[in-house]
Amino acid sequence: MPRPPLRSSCQTVARLLVVAAAVIAPMRGAAQAVTAAPLPAPLTQAIDAAIAATLPRVVAWRRDIHAHPELSWQEARTAALVAEHLRTLGLEVRAGVAGTHGVVGILKGARPGPVVALRADMDALPVVEQTGLPFASTVRATYNDNAVGVMHACGHDTHVAILMGVASVLRGMQAQLPGTVVFVFQPAEEGGANAGGGAVKMIEGGALSSPKVDAIYGLHSWPGPVGTVALRAGALMASTDNFRVVVRGRQTHGAQPWGGIDPIVTGAAIVTELQSIVSRRVDLTTGPAVVTTGIFNGGVRENIIPDSAVLRGTIRTFARETRQRVFEEVRRLATNVAEAHGATAEVTITEGYPVTVNDPRWFPRPLAVLQRALGDDKVLESRLSMPAEDFSFYMERVPGAFFFLGGTPVGTDPMTIAPNHSPFYDVDEGALPVGMKALAHLAVDALVNGVPPTVRAAR
Repeated sequence: MPRPPLRSSCQTVARLLVVAAAVIAPMRGAAQAVTAAPLPAPLTQAIDAAIAATLPRVVAWRRDIHAHPELSWQEARTAALVAEHLRTLGLEVRAGVAGTHGVVGILKGARPGPVVALRADMDALPVVEQTGLPFASTVRATYNDNAVGVMHACGHDTHVAILMGVASVLRGMQAQLPGTVVFVFQPAEEGGANAGGGAVKMIEGGALSSPKVDAIYGLHSWPGPVGTVALRAGALMASTDNFRVVVRGRQTHGAQPWGGIDPIVTGAAIVTELQSIVSRRVDLTTGPAVVTTGIFNGGVRENIIPDSAVLRGTIRTFARETRQRVFEEVRRLATNVAEAHGATAEVTITEGYPVTVNDPRWFPRPLAVLQRALGDDKVLESRLSMPAEDFSFYMERVPGAFFFLGGTPVGTDPMTIAPNHSPFYDVDEGALPVGMKALAHLAVDALVNGVPPTVRAAR
């Protein structure tokens, strides 16, 4: 099915999401000490050969998972597919991690060494797919009491298939590897701030502690040239928090508004004033910030001013100080504006995912590995990204790296394609072997060259 032309608003979103087309220069200075020697040629050749042999199965897995998406905390079929594959490889498998559909596979090398984890997220979104792909989802489910379509509109199908493929690749090299690889297949990355992300549950279930992980890597499909990856040192993706404001007024007839207190007008004033937080009350030299009201519910009839209205929205920041300042300003503005209208406002802020940070002390290491594996011109510098990721919880505990995997077909401008979470979102399958190669090289590098104790101790 041909894709209809995107509206300008969609193009704007894509422009915000797309990676910058600039090659990262290797970092200089003291941090360079965490880089390591290139992998021996026989190992890299073995990785490449195994990826080529495994790729047809990875493509098939991706299409199967894409056709059978599951919402957050409901990933039973995907988890069963993953667990069966890992058991077939002879790995130690833990399913149902922390009472969820999380799966952990453990591959022990031929001799002692470091422990490195690789992570993929398994859940899909409440989106009606409109890609027209032959393996497009037709799945329906219930979300927030509404009947919805379900779609892998964020590329998690590719993440799962890639990591299943990497498990096959590294299993075939087991006799050549020291140390241990932990394959983390996580539920509910899209769980959100209210429900809590799956990463926290996986950590509680021992994904980083049994065995104790020394480094962790993850990726995310993204609008960007296929064949490339993109990352940056320091903050990469924003924190995400939710706010809920209940405005309480006094009900009256819509024809006699003076007889009550209007929570709709009050709520509208609050929405307007919230826009001044970023534009006037936050030091944007610490990084960008966003305050968006996404839900405004109030009333059941056009001629009745209701007792109350409810506003809900999201907060995105890149600095801890900014995050706390925004929290304070949301509470203060909502409360004071409501009081000025004779109403009251009850404000609840639910903290979600922290900022996803590629530790600059460790960053030169994965940067060098990716440049050697893919080529300098295929490793791009990412812009700051306002969407959030619960991979941040893993990297608060162990060093590692998170990077974007380009999935835009060759010859297509990434700034014109449907962005993540769109019903038209798709990933060029040419990205699959690139993701496999990136993760396999990062894992083998950590096993062979180790993780410096000073980096581990600094966490």
